Amino acid sequence: MALLKKINQILLLLLVLTVCAILYNKVHQVPLALRNETGDLESPEEVEEEIPVVICAPAGRMGAAVAAISSIYSNTEANVLFYITGLKTTIPHIRKWIENSKLKEIKFKIVEFNPMVLKGKIRQDASRPELLQPLNFVRFYLPLLIQKHEKVIYLDDDVIVQGDIQELYDTKLAPGHAAAFSDDCDLPSTHEMVRSVGMQNTYMGFLDYRKQAIRDLGISPSTCSFNPGVIVANMTEWKHQRITKQLEKWMQRNVEENLYSSTLGGGVATSPMLIVFHGKYSSINPMWHIRHLGWSPDARYSEQFLQEAKLLHWNGRYKPWDYPSVHTDLWENWFIPDPSGKFKLTRPDS
Repeated sequence: MALLKKINQILLLLLVLTVCAILYNKVHQVPLALRNETGDLESPEEVEEEIPVVICAPAGRMGAAVAAISSIYSNTEANVLFYITGLKTTIPHIRKWIENSKLKEIKFKIVEFNPMVLKGKIRQDASRPELLQPLNFVRFYLPLLIQKHEKVIYLDDDVIVQGDIQELYDTKLAPGHAAAFSDDCDLPSTHEMVRSVGMQNTYMGFLDYRKQAIRDLGISPSTCSFNPGVIVANMTEWKHQRITKQLEKWMQRNVEENLYSSTLGGGVATSPMLIVFHGKYSSINPMWHIRHLGWSPDARYSEQFLQEAKLLHWNGRYKPWDYPSVHTDLWENWFIPDPSGKFKLTRPDS
């Protein structure tokens, strides 16, 4: 009997210890990431990642930025934060446009870009002065504009997004890569368009290989170029590799040696990026950057192809808010008229 009593006591003690262990785990093993500042618990579903999207709003083409933002916002359920970048003189206009339209529901920050950072870094070229606008170089300075985000999307203003921006944000960047771009040779269905309008898609079209500094890079002129109008960037790598400083170095060298002229394919903003990121970037799904829609007022893609595209880019001279241009109906689907009436579409009957 004494032995049986002792066994029962041991079993009871084990049972008590087990119950205590279970209670301890429930109280102390909640992941800290699921606690808010008041100590309440949040389910993982309630912790939603913020997607920062940088878009510039230059004077004279703010309607482009508005259409791009409208298309992104309308095609996603993701938590998007728009960083709308402008010059001091244009910021009141874009703010009024947003706050007095259906876009007043978006999450956004207005960021002023100071063009003084470009002093002495841009070679004046009268052939295409629009390419020298300060906001063309915002993409060089992403870490100065974005402080708290690890990953950032940059978009040119002359795009519309037909897919879910979450998909673009989920683009994988290889270790050591500060950015992802779309290769200009990556989509066979665009090759006929490129040939028909005589557009360059290699480094030869952007850099002056007559210059020794360019030849010294050791980059074959037949190397496929990429388009920096759509960028998925890793801010940690960007800062670690001092990408901005590298870009500025090549801007200053161009001022001194005229290494790439705006008479070439991509003007003065693409060429430094081609040099700095050569062989050191990841790839964006080609359907997330269908390009050249603004290169010719005559060349057109098939409607079926454009419907399947995730992002359309009117890079080139012929913009969808001007005339002549192509596939303007797709762009106008997302355009929101200017409440102030300052920005107007240019159409044949206007």
